[in-house]
Amino acid sequence: MSETENKTENGSMESAGECTAGDIKDDKGLGLGVIFFIVAFVVCFLSGTLLFPKLLYSKKEQPFNFDHALHVSEAGDCDSCHSLREDGSFSGIPKLATCLDCHSEDVLGETEDEAVFVEEYVLKEKEIPWYVYSRQPDCVFFSHAAHTEANGMDCVTCHGHIGESTSLKPYEENRITGYSRDIWGKNIFGIKKHSWDRMKMDDCAACHKKETGHKGYCFQCHK
Repeated sequence: MSETENKTENGSMESAGECTAGDIKDDKGLGLGVIFFIVAFVVCFLSGTLLFPKLLYSKKEQPFNFDHALHVSEAGDCDSCHSLREDGSFSGIPKLATCLDCHSEDVLGETEDEAVFVEEYVLKEKEIPWYVYSRQPDCVFFSHAAHTEANGMDCVTCHGHIGESTSLKPYEENRITGYSRDIWGKNIFGIKKHSWDRMKMDDCAACHKKETGHKGYCFQCHK
């Protein structure tokens, strides 16, 4: 074999070796890229589901605790405190005057919350600044009479079993919009299990579609 042929053969072998080493390096780089992508995805996913809601929503405590179960057993159903006015509009959260139909300057219970209610609000004739979990944006009009009176809709459908609760949960407010978290729902992805898990426009439209066959018109809710 000539010297030229030897050099050619050696060069070919060296090139083959370099290609093999290059392929191994490329495979390692690809593997590291896949691992990095998976780790980054997991970190972003956990941050979005666990950390982001804590940053997005602020928690506020109600002025004092309110035992719905106790008041329902004493006063009756929801209408006893949350009633419709003569013109059909909903009275919303009861005013102090409604509470005074049963409560007076004398403390009716032995709890600290009852004492706060009497001392801070009854004696001072001051309205209770409740945080309303279900308060909708100002552009939304909702007729309780059309749903509960005209169509016999149960309060539980939208508000859940609040009448059976003995304590009030913290009020969570969206730092960006200022709306209650109960409007969007506890699940950050908007997934719900029950009809009362959230109060978005899509939920209203879906219910209207199911019950009436039509989602309704914009002007019915947006005035």
